[in-house]
Amino acid sequence: MSNEMNHGNLTEEQRSKQARKAGLASVVGTTIEWYDFFIYGTMSALVFPKLFFPGSDPYIGLLQSFTALFIGFLARPLGAAFFGNFGDRIGRKATLVTTLLLMGISSTLIGLLPTYENAGIIVTILLVFFRFCQGFGAGGEWGGSVVLSVEWSAKKSRGLMGSMTQIASPIALLLSSGVISLTIFLTGDHFYTWGWRIPFLISIVLVIIGFIIRRGVADSPQFTKMKKENRLAKKPVVEVFKKYPKTIFFVVLASLAQGVPFYVFTTFSISYGTEQLQMDKQFLTNTILLVAIVEIIVILYAAHLSDKFNRQIVFYVGSLLTILVAFPFFWLFDTKVTVLVVLAMCFSIVGAGTVYGPLATLIAECFPAELRYSGTSLGYQISAAVQGVSPLLCVYLLNTFNSTAPISIYLIVACLISIVAVVMLRKSTKNMDMDMAG
Repeated sequence: MSNEMNHGNLTEEQRSKQARKAGLASVVGTTIEWYDFFIYGTMSALVFPKLFFPGSDPYIGLLQSFTALFIGFLARPLGAAFFGNFGDRIGRKATLVTTLLLMGISSTLIGLLPTYENAGIIVTILLVFFRFCQGFGAGGEWGGSVVLSVEWSAKKSRGLMGSMTQIASPIALLLSSGVISLTIFLTGDHFYTWGWRIPFLISIVLVIIGFIIRRGVADSPQFTKMKKENRLAKKPVVEVFKKYPKTIFFVVLASLAQGVPFYVFTTFSISYGTEQLQMDKQFLTNTILLVAIVEIIVILYAAHLSDKFNRQIVFYVGSLLTILVAFPFFWLFDTKVTVLVVLAMCFSIVGAGTVYGPLATLIAECFPAELRYSGTSLGYQISAAVQGVSPLLCVYLLNTFNSTAPISIYLIVACLISIVAVVMLRKSTKNMDMDMAG
């Protein structure tokens, strides 16, 4: 079915079929992009300090590695602005195919890089550049994927359809952790020499699969209608900042309750467990697999509840759950007892998953159709840049205070800010009503 299909003449069966395709494309495409993003994050904790930032003590090497990781987060708002502009002017589908290719190619090239020992500082620069490209692609991916799936959905299932993009994150975490865990098992001592490259090189295969699936999805009815009626925004990024500055600001703050806990409980916890507590890296990456499964279930159920009851209330519950586990997480983790560590990591993600379930649709509902790709992408990705400092900040706080208490306080403050932001967001957009089905 072409991108110029006549949406007005679609039967309910045809519309449902396209909605299912959009949902599948969101899950598969965004999973591939987050797989690439998470592979880098895990490698930043496990191997990059030794391979690309040698010659310094472990603390400095880890800081340098996480700083390079943060470059990807800084690039995400830039990618959101760039691709948001095209997504609102040219089309959701074409833009999403481009972001997929950019992310996949960048990740594959990282897997082909020589190490610092073999080529010197130039490879460190290239690593940071490819990380920037990853972030740039991811910046345009999330918002477009959310908008395409939500605009195809019926109102009664809007939250659940929005969560198709959301479950891509834990699926990607499951996939990336599984691939890394299997690679560590199969390559053994060779993981630090050449085994680490395998997860990156697999990206090219995943991109081909995602490309084929995304080509089969039509642009949303609402975008096609706006295009036909010549109602597309000429400068969507400029217009969304001009017309909805408060909305973007509150979206940035609202998203903290998901992103900050996620990166603390996954990326930082691996580094903390291996470097500070001397725990087995294989055990921790295996535990992340369980964490991802728990998060998938929580996201879907929370999204379902947001359709049945109220998105804001589900969001508040998730934020409060994270606040409740902020200190107990580290208390259990520090015991190094296998069962308690697994419980800590699995329970910790419940709050973040409950927030993440309705978050995509909650954000998309804040912007009108002609500015939705830009507004949704920019708000979330600017927040991602703020969230991205979390692993780096956690390393600094731990080293400075020799305690995890400041990290727990950081989690609590982030969630409280998000709760207030969603209250304000609801007030500022209470008159916004969009017919997603177009």
